[in-house]
Amino acid sequence: MESVKTQDVSVNDLRWTIEYHAERCTMCGSCVAACTFNAIEAGVSHRSVTVSRKAFPEPAAEHFALPVIRQKTRIEQACVGCGMCEKVCPNRAIRPVRNPDNRFPVLARTHGPVKRGGRSNLATPRTLDAVVVGRISQMTDPALDSERHTFDIRSPLGRVMLARELPLRVDGESLVLDGRTPPVRWIYPAIFSDMSIGALSTRAWEALALATAYLNEKCGMPVRMSSGEGGMPIKLLESERLKYMILQIASGHFGWNRIIKAMPRMKTDPAGVLIKIGQGAKPGDGGLLPAAKVAPHIQAIRGVPKATLHSPPNHQGLYSIEESVQKMHLSLNAAFGFRVPVAIKCAASATSVSVYNNLLRDPYKICGGFFLDGIQGGTGAANEVSLEHTGHPVVSKLRDCYQAAVTQGLQGQIPLWAGGGIGMTGNAAADAFKMICLGANGVILGKILIQLLGCVGNEHGRCNACNTGKCPTGICTQDPRLVKRLDVDRGAQNIVDYMLAFDAELRKLLAPVGNSSLPVGRSDALVSMDRAVADKLGIQYAC
Repeated sequence: MESVKTQDVSVNDLRWTIEYHAERCTMCGSCVAACTFNAIEAGVSHRSVTVSRKAFPEPAAEHFALPVIRQKTRIEQACVGCGMCEKVCPNRAIRPVRNPDNRFPVLARTHGPVKRGGRSNLATPRTLDAVVVGRISQMTDPALDSERHTFDIRSPLGRVMLARELPLRVDGESLVLDGRTPPVRWIYPAIFSDMSIGALSTRAWEALALATAYLNEKCGMPVRMSSGEGGMPIKLLESERLKYMILQIASGHFGWNRIIKAMPRMKTDPAGVLIKIGQGAKPGDGGLLPAAKVAPHIQAIRGVPKATLHSPPNHQGLYSIEESVQKMHLSLNAAFGFRVPVAIKCAASATSVSVYNNLLRDPYKICGGFFLDGIQGGTGAANEVSLEHTGHPVVSKLRDCYQAAVTQGLQGQIPLWAGGGIGMTGNAAADAFKMICLGANGVILGKILIQLLGCVGNEHGRCNACNTGKCPTGICTQDPRLVKRLDVDRGAQNIVDYMLAFDAELRKLLAPVGNSSLPVGRSDALVSMDRAVADKLGIQYAC
């Protein structure tokens, strides 16, 4: 027998323990095969039983061995609570159980900084849950009929010029446009967040793209999808569906050589271009795609060798927002002939308002949107300390940006889009409506889409192993065996069904307020039962 040392790790030191019922188990091995983290194994349990098998008492010891499933105690192979073993077990003999008392956060760091993807484990209170829609139109201004009334649910992507700035001249009794205006796309107030090929499996990305196309072409919902920083397949770049896509360029510039070369063959312009400066879930921390996830198709799309790919925390050639406007905004606008809106994405922070003010004062007037990403967003891979202890909630920063624009009389010129925790509790439509009332033109959805594809991660420490390349549901992995677990058609259908429910719920919130169009900045529609939240957001306090 092996000697046991006090420093050895036990099952009780881990975040998750395996509850196993040997009497139900048939040792089929399904659970061991399904566990992508190699956290369980088949073993032998040695037992000694005292029995008496004769007509008169004659106790005797019998020794025998039973095959069992047991949990490993290595930190590198710790159970993450994904529950795949429970799903595949035909006898309900095994399941993961959260361990309320463990030493894992301490022990894991003895192997260096903890790398982790997914969501924060801090489960901080959400500001949006402390806000409700308090204005209900009744007698003097009757509410609308959400089932029969026609609503204009559209938001701008692109620079919206003031009326006095439009190059209009009077020609007889009509106004004639005498000059060029910045491009504007009127789209649905929900954009599928930038989750790149490479971070997501081919099937997960395909499901998102299929859902986007179906919503546009069959449901009449002009939803747009951001490509993420990993480039885009040639097949899509040269198809008509490119008009539903927002091309993202980040600090790694992955895939942009291929995009530039494909421009002469593009049948249509993309919906927009998004310059990623920062990300809410890991602000000031660059992206990292492990070598294990750099499959051959990723190498081709990104134009890179099979190696760990690092995106710097900033664009190396830019040192200010003014320089960004002059270099990147102008060059990307020029690349597409000034036909495509170019927006910028930043992490919510104490400096967000300053950045937005600088963009508002830009003399070129070419910034087509300001995307704010908050701390409660997800990420494919980050250091745990960055994921959980760096960032800024998005709600107050969105409000600050909107009020800064109002002070200058420039609200609506550069559309505000906000993300980071939208729909975290499942109620994306309610979250979106509240954000719109606080000044957003639309919201960015990410984590909830992954949940609809089958992700089992949550804010309480379940799974959240997107960085390992061992995603048990086939979403954040390039392992062919695991990718096959994802049903593309079913995933796309789930997203479409949810977005149709989202649209219906948004109308249900517009109707009682009495708005036929989106109530951007209508903070009078909101109340809070938390005094601090009400004071910070400038909305009514109610009790």
